[in-house]
Amino acid sequence: MERRPYPSDLSDVQWALIQPMITAWKQGRVARSATGDPGSCDLREVVNAIFYQNRTGCQWRYLPHDLPAWSAVFYYFTLWRQDGLDQRIQELLRCQVREGARRLEDPSLVIIDTQSVRAAAGVPKTTTGLDANKKVSGRKRGLAVDVMGLIIGVVVLAASAHDNTAGTALLDQAAERCGMRLEKALVDQGFKDEVVIHGALLEIDVEVVRRNPADRGKGFVPQPKRWVVEICQAQCTHGVCWPAVSAVSVQMRRLYQPGGRVRRSRSSASSRWSAWAMSRWGQRLSRRVVIQPRLIQA
Repeated sequence: MERRPYPSDLSDVQWALIQPMITAWKQGRVARSATGDPGSCDLREVVNAIFYQNRTGCQWRYLPHDLPAWSAVFYYFTLWRQDGLDQRIQELLRCQVREGARRLEDPSLVIIDTQSVRAAAGVPKTTTGLDANKKVSGRKRGLAVDVMGLIIGVVVLAASAHDNTAGTALLDQAAERCGMRLEKALVDQGFKDEVVIHGALLEIDVEVVRRNPADRGKGFVPQPKRWVVEICQAQCTHGVCWPAVSAVSVQMRRLYQPGGRVRRSRSSASSRWSAWAMSRWGQRLSRRVVIQPRLIQA
């Protein structure tokens, strides 16, 4: 008996985008195992459970009973993070979205921003702090995105850490992921000279976007180009647990077009994965740094 779908479930078209990569990972895992047992767990339902947990923020043990057992979901989630499968999926989808918009794979400009969010009650105090400026106790999430709002880098710190700490870490990630094509980074006034100097050492022009004096007292006023990172912060806040999982969800929605069609670039996801070892995608992605959020204690 089929269950009723949750709003966070993958559609058939969205599942078709990532199924070849997950199937290939499963085949490689079975080939390396001692028993050769492929298991009986439905990997599509595992992905649906991960998206459910990421969207609702529930504890693993509180996953609904009509989804796979929480232990199996957490097992695959941990394996995919360790093997970097989630990062490869996110990177491939990001490149497809940029190609669909007639852009090159790697951006020449990134926008960097931080946001302090409240931590759950069970989070260790050693990894949290108080943001004295925002009056928020918890953690600080830093994002580096391109002009389309696609995530390039993520860093997680205690909320008490200065924005410069997040800025320098994000510049390092963006420089490794985008290579020599990255030329400029936009930051807000919370980032000081340390980030500008670090960017100069990486041959990245860091521009501090200052508010228009005429906007003083008007509250939040979107800044040109920088507003995309504010939207991305909000999307990651709705996906309360894993920024990389939220990025995959957002990018699949961008590739999906109403009417049952998928916006593809030049070839399907299946053909891309089948030629992975010899393709330029595989060669490029094998050298990329992953977007795994790094926790830096204050």
